[in-house]
Amino acid sequence: QVQLVESGGGLVQAGGSLRLSCAASGRIFSSYLMGWFRQAPGKEREFVAAILRGADNTYYADSVKGRFTIPAANAKHTVYLHMNSLKPEDTAVYYCAAGPKTLRVRMSASYDSWGQGTQVTVSS
Repeated sequence: QVQLVESGGGLVQAGGSLRLSCAASGRIFSSYLMGWFRQAPGKEREFVAAILRGADNTYYADSVKGRFTIPAANAKHTVYLHMNSLKPEDTAVYYCAAGPKTLRVRMSASYDSWGQGTQVTVSS
């Protein structure tokens, strides 16, 4: 089991930036998947971004492509999500998740460990 702890959420104005962090501990292997999902009130949880460690391949939802970035050069066992040009529709609870290596990175079922979530609120 992998334990995940997110941090970095908060309140920001539209057009601003935030950086989320996810620290992983426990049974971590050299090649594994780490991702970010979000859930807005009244909506289903949706995929945001992911990185496949080892190869450092990154994946993004169309809604955040060009604005959000997972840097390949993350600290050991820590994954960041750099969020720029934030919009009010980005407001949600953001969850970090981890799972075994797979190409199905956009599916929540591919992840077997989840953090507690961190709130991101973007004001207009």
